[in-house]
Amino acid sequence: MPRFDSPRLLADIGGTYARFALEVGPGEFTQMASLRCAEHTDFHAAVRAYLAGLSRRDGGAPQIAHAAIAIANPVEGDQVRMTNYHWQFSIDEMRQRLGLDTLVVVNDFTALAMALPRLADVDVRQVGGGQARRPSVIGLLGAGTGLGVSGLIPAGEGWIALGTEGGHVNFGPRDEREMDILRFAWQTLDHVSYERLISGPGLELIHRALAHRNGVAAEALLAPAITQRALDDGDALCLETLEVFCGLLGTAAANLAVTLGSLGGIYIGGGIVPRLGEFFDRSPFRKRFEDKGRFHDYVAAIPTFVITAENATFKGASAILENQLRNLQASPGSAILGQIRRARSELSPAELRVADLVLAQPRSVLGDPIAEIARAAGVSQPTVIRFCRSLGCEGLSDFKLRLASGLTGTVPVTHTQVNTNDSMLELGAKVLGNTASAILQVRSHLNRDAIDRAIDMLLAASRIEFFAVGHYGVVAQDAQFKFLRFGMPCGAYTDPRLQLLAADVLREGDVAVVISSGGRLPELLSVVEKAQERGAKVVAITASQSPLAKKADLTLIVDHVEDIATHLPMVSRILHLLVIDILAVGVAMRRNPDSIAALTGGAEDDHAKPAPGISWASPLARLTSHSR
Repeated sequence: MPRFDSPRLLADIGGTYARFALEVGPGEFTQMASLRCAEHTDFHAAVRAYLAGLSRRDGGAPQIAHAAIAIANPVEGDQVRMTNYHWQFSIDEMRQRLGLDTLVVVNDFTALAMALPRLADVDVRQVGGGQARRPSVIGLLGAGTGLGVSGLIPAGEGWIALGTEGGHVNFGPRDEREMDILRFAWQTLDHVSYERLISGPGLELIHRALAHRNGVAAEALLAPAITQRALDDGDALCLETLEVFCGLLGTAAANLAVTLGSLGGIYIGGGIVPRLGEFFDRSPFRKRFEDKGRFHDYVAAIPTFVITAENATFKGASAILENQLRNLQASPGSAILGQIRRARSELSPAELRVADLVLAQPRSVLGDPIAEIARAAGVSQPTVIRFCRSLGCEGLSDFKLRLASGLTGTVPVTHTQVNTNDSMLELGAKVLGNTASAILQVRSHLNRDAIDRAIDMLLAASRIEFFAVGHYGVVAQDAQFKFLRFGMPCGAYTDPRLQLLAADVLREGDVAVVISSGGRLPELLSVVEKAQERGAKVVAITASQSPLAKKADLTLIVDHVEDIATHLPMVSRILHLLVIDILAVGVAMRRNPDSIAALTGGAEDDHAKPAPGISWASPLARLTSHSR
């Protein structure tokens, strides 16, 4: 089996224990250890304690460049704050403190979900009947310190994992006993979710509630003791507690199955159920799972499995890390690094030295001050700033933020190739997914200062003229329609001969908005030159580092490459339309509301009717649907 250049650190962080391992080759885990979270002040201290243990055992901790952390918590952005424990940290700050090149942090059940396609038959145990359909949606639940819920959706040759907090949905009792448990829980809890009962603390709550219901004194038992007394000693109250627990899990699993349409099966993980062994197979779990009224036959056909593999979460975290490293290798660092590569031929020699430094040492650039970056590249500090602004960044700080977001991401949205054997459903999903991916990339490049300045220029303009050619003519016409509705003098020109004539009558105080995907068409460049000769300002919506971007007074960057020799530029047109929409919304929001009300005829006009898709909610709503 091939070995990695350096071991990869994997961690599974729960509310009680932090489990660690080193992956030295694909699926080959060593040096596994489990540390109690309560014995360490924070996450960094726990990692250091694990690495220190490696040093004592082997005479020196190995050099680790990449790590993946699965954590029992939603992961959104850079800041991580655990729900069931007090640990919190910044992902990028933690990466730097640990000296890592890559740190991927994901929800623990997202990681476990990504492990499911990699589990062998010996890693799971089927409970009840049913037959999995392949490929189909898969559901996942797991009880431990909390109740984790996730799902896996087939997408082409891979899978998309759902990061959810489905364990917090409201608990719904099915009989009088469960009603009594709910009433007991209400004595101390305002909101009783399934997690309050289907978890370690939930076992303890059910035990106390049943003792109260049965009129017996309740011992203060922890979840492991309840399980031990039920399985080993046959304690009646503890046995009833486990039976209720398994029945509730069956209902929760059935709810997930019908919610997701999990025809690929429901998998049960976590720290509790796999330890119940044959008791779980005999428990009310499967009966409750199939107890779905009119949908009995539907759920009865869906198989349920208990995950018995000890390292399943590590396998999923490893798969996500491998995917991230593969993406970084294909486009190392982030979307902005791909932007730099495409722009290299357009950079000046001095800017090119900065670009080469960033591409070779993105991590170092991220932490170095401007003086050190300039020294390492052999350029002046103003050159560094010019380089950052040429990419559409406000300055070095903005550039570093965008670079950091790509270097420490989770699971990126990527382009998916459309295949000839795709079904219509798959085709639609891929087209929508690719468009969404492009939109997210443009969003990450948006320059707030440039948008503000463009809106100011449009508001102050005596007249606005929109210029585009070919397939992008519809973008100019859409812009004209929007701004005419604001009562602003404007026009749209898509014929090259008319464009030059229109540019020749522009005056100082006018604004020309030039729309071009590649920014290299000679006819549009001539429009820019003519407009500026006449004293008008030029706003370009185009690709970074293009000739048009360099000639314009202000550029809004839209970087999206489409091969127009093989297909129409569909996605890039959508991106340009969205930029026009941003400008239109911005202009509408800054205009005088009184003048807008007068423009639209006033709310008293009972005979006025809204245009399709426009809400009457406010005066601004008559101008743009985004103002709802």
